[in-house]
Amino acid sequence: MTNKYIYLNNNATTPLDPRVLEAMMPYMTDLYGNASSSHLMGKRIKQAVDKAREQVGELINANPENIIFTSGATEAINMAIRGVIAQCGIDNPHIITISTEHPAVLDTCQYLESRGVEVTYLPVDDDGVINLSLNTLEASYQDNTVLVCAMGINNETGVLQPFGRMASSAHERGVLLMCDATQFIGRYKMDVIEKEVDILAMSAHKFYGPKGVGALYVRPGLNISPLLFGGGHQNGLRSGTLNTAGIVGMGKAASLVQESLHEEIHRLFGLRKKLEDALLKIDGTKRNGHDGFRACNVTNITFQGVDSDALILNLKNICVSNGSACHSFTMEPSHVLLAMGLTNEEANSSIRFSLGRFNTEEEIDYTIEQVSAAVERLRVIS
Repeated sequence: MTNKYIYLNNNATTPLDPRVLEAMMPYMTDLYGNASSSHLMGKRIKQAVDKAREQVGELINANPENIIFTSGATEAINMAIRGVIAQCGIDNPHIITISTEHPAVLDTCQYLESRGVEVTYLPVDDDGVINLSLNTLEASYQDNTVLVCAMGINNETGVLQPFGRMASSAHERGVLLMCDATQFIGRYKMDVIEKEVDILAMSAHKFYGPKGVGALYVRPGLNISPLLFGGGHQNGLRSGTLNTAGIVGMGKAASLVQESLHEEIHRLFGLRKKLEDALLKIDGTKRNGHDGFRACNVTNITFQGVDSDALILNLKNICVSNGSACHSFTMEPSHVLLAMGLTNEEANSSIRFSLGRFNTEEEIDYTIEQVSAAVERLRVIS
């Protein structure tokens, strides 16, 4: 076990499924043409792109023509938020979002604030969920509100936000709902019709597809302004030569998710419970995030008196995280955990374990043993 990586950082990225790589290979070797070309190879490649668009659409119950391929969820989120604002026709539009959102949402909102857009950042309870019963969302609407941004699953804690209920609330007031489903896809079933989602962002590398490709769903009849210009590709919403191999890989990854989603949810729940139950028996530990409204694969635990960076180094071949992968090189404590009421010290003593498709019970047993020993060792040193 010590000669291999134990990868428990699947919320940062997932390993590429070998079946996805196999589907991609022809488009990185023999079928290297441009999907926009009119020759025979180009037409064949376009067929592969169209198939992938159908596969991604089926994953979220959307029409293929409403799927726009991007370089990833960050681009899709920027395209969605900035595209809505540019198209809304209001001089001082207002956005509502949540204080624990991913930096792709928060940084975009902060940029727009510098351009005169108003933004309300909803607080969360100490379990990481916005409390709809306190009417904080309803009290935040203004006459100029055009968009609500709600993360499906928090990347650091696994907490699920009630974005379906938020969508209903927004639509009652003629406001759009955008869901950052980056962590949701591959963990739970997504139905954009049932959930009344207007705009949805996703990224292939979060569900065993390749890095560098994602998608944006825009509901029928909704117009947003493009972020990129130059060629009018994808109905004028996202110009640029298509990443054919990546798109084919994303389509294959989407189809694989659908094949075994129910069984995988059940399996990951079992592995997570075993890991979490054992680690919470260590003195001075606590779980961060709602017990019930939480993704099947994530547990975030505070080890009091233990620096998380030191713990990660002591775990050696076990890959875990102490925050968002997008902020992994900063020394600041997690904004998510601080918003949930943790102190700086507690936030800096917290570790996220995020399980995935290729983790085994043997790896969980090994991790429990190694984490327990490392925590004891570091507490003696301190």
